This record gives sequence, structure tokens and C-alpha cells, in this order.
Amino acid sequence: MSEQAVETPVLDRYECRACGYVYEPEKGDDSHDIAPGTAFAELPVNWRCPVCTAKKTAFTNIGPAGTASGFKENLGYGLGVNKLTPAQKNLLIFGALALAFLFFISLYGLQ
Repeated sequence: MSEQAVETPVLDRYECRACGYVYEPEKGDDSHDIAPGTAFAELPVNWRCPVCTAKKTAFTNIGPAGTASGFKENLGYGLGVNKLTPAQKNLLIFGALALAFLFFISLYGLQ
């Protein structure tokens, strides 16, 4: 017998437009006893935002975690930085700032 690979669907995150709370399906919602792994579509109709109590209709899909932010049609522009995830962009920005600071401090060693 051959085993078939079972694909786990990537669960999209949803952001509350009223307060900015992000529902992450991997974490669930402890305040409303929602188990981890529950998709947004599977939430009860009477589920509300745990921060501002907004209805489910106040949430927008922001895609799965770890994907590049922005519109898909704009990801091809720029010098390739549009395809970076937010964590990669943070590493690039703060790494460049740290490197610039080290170069600046190294100028004190010159005589």
C-alpha cells in the first residue's frame, strides 16, 4: 500500500479593522474557548473580537503568517525587498543600522 501525503491547509489570519487584533488560527482564542487550529470560517456566528467585541464581519483576511506583506501584484517591483517577509525586512533594516553604528564607532580608533 502506498501512503499519500496529507497536506495541511495553511490557515489565514484575520485582523480586526476596529482595533487591530489579529486572530491566529494556530493559537485559537483562549478567552472564548476556541481550540488551536480552528479556522476563522469555523468560528461560531456569535464570536466577537476579544479586545473590542467587534463582530466577525469587522475582520479582514491578511493571509497566512510568514508571507510577504502587500498586494501580490506589487511583489515584483523594487530591488527584491518586496518579496521579503516582515521578519526578514526587520533583520535587514536593523542589521544595517547596527552595522552603520559599528562603522561609526570604529572611526574613534583612527588616529
